[in-house]
Amino acid sequence: MADNNQEKKFATKLIHFGSEIDETTGASSVPIYQASTFHHHDIHNPPTHDYSRSGNPTRQALEDYITLLEGGVRGFAFASGMAAISTAFLLFSTGDHVIVTEDVYGGTYRLLTTVLNRLGIESTFVDMTNVEAVKAALQPNTKAVFIETPSNPTLKITDITTIAAWAKENELISLLDNTFMTPYHQRPIELGVDIVLHSATKFLGGHSDVLAGLAVVATESLGKRLKQLQNGLGTVLGAQESWLLMRGMKTLQARMEHSEKSARKLAEWLDSRSDITSVFYPGLKDHPGREIHEKQSKGYGAVVSFDVGDGDRAKAVLNRVTLPLVAVSLGAVESILSYPAMMSHAAMPREVRHERGITDGLLRYSVGLEDIDDLIADLDQALKG
Repeated sequence: MADNNQEKKFATKLIHFGSEIDETTGASSVPIYQASTFHHHDIHNPPTHDYSRSGNPTRQALEDYITLLEGGVRGFAFASGMAAISTAFLLFSTGDHVIVTEDVYGGTYRLLTTVLNRLGIESTFVDMTNVEAVKAALQPNTKAVFIETPSNPTLKITDITTIAAWAKENELISLLDNTFMTPYHQRPIELGVDIVLHSATKFLGGHSDVLAGLAVVATESLGKRLKQLQNGLGTVLGAQESWLLMRGMKTLQARMEHSEKSARKLAEWLDSRSDITSVFYPGLKDHPGREIHEKQSKGYGAVVSFDVGDGDRAKAVLNRVTLPLVAVSLGAVESILSYPAMMSHAAMPREVRHERGITDGLLRYSVGLEDIDDLIADLDQALKG
């Protein structure tokens, strides 16, 4: 089945991923195995699954599904995106050092600066659009490089192939947060990355109704290490959530295509306005990372960030829009307008945010499936006040 899937197009893999039909009953959906433990019919021949923290058939189907889509060797499902990221970072030990994208997601920043630092895992944040700056951050105790591209929320682009190759030369593990692009647009393992991570709550789930994280590894040895951590920490995704996530993933390509088309139109409309300080979107002609992004991604995504000038105006816009959710998160069927300074990046001190371009006037628009003309008209009235 897996070999056949390698020959199929991505849209087909989304529907025919190997577990789409239950072998026992022929059901058109993976069963939800709502069980915590499994009977040993023969004590000398234990079953594949013995306890759902260690493995559950529904979760296994999901883990195999994301492995297929990302082109890795083994996948893991976690209780949230941060559970996936936290577990992956615990591959490292006291005294180890990691190099991290400077404008990384606020939750990742918080983990590194308030939790892992207490465990003696050090981190240096660098502008990964500058390859020389990444190389200059290398220390004798450096063990990994953590990439987020496009970065959240300023959508800076890192050259994945170059950084992943440099990491291998220096015997570093490369990790990449692929939440914004998903495997539909970007497959980092094929570009040399060791571990791909997702907040599957976002585009993969796509419906603002499930919290989940995913990880895919490029090698069996990393798979064994991550499995030990997943089982030992117990940061696993439940059977019901695994099923919901698989249901959402089946429509990934259709949703991403629609949302990206609308996002490009929104970005161009915002870019044409004189009352917008700056617009961040890889699909804009003047985006500094566009050329690199086009080499490593098949599309530009559905997230547009823009600066309205100052915090007061940003808050006024948030209170005037009527169509998008004003909320934390992104990647759903409904559009979501977020305020990084008070939401996703609230954990960053103000001066650190500003150094990284996350200003008080910055808004992040995750474009959903509504008619783009309605979304633009709504944002227009909100901006005019």
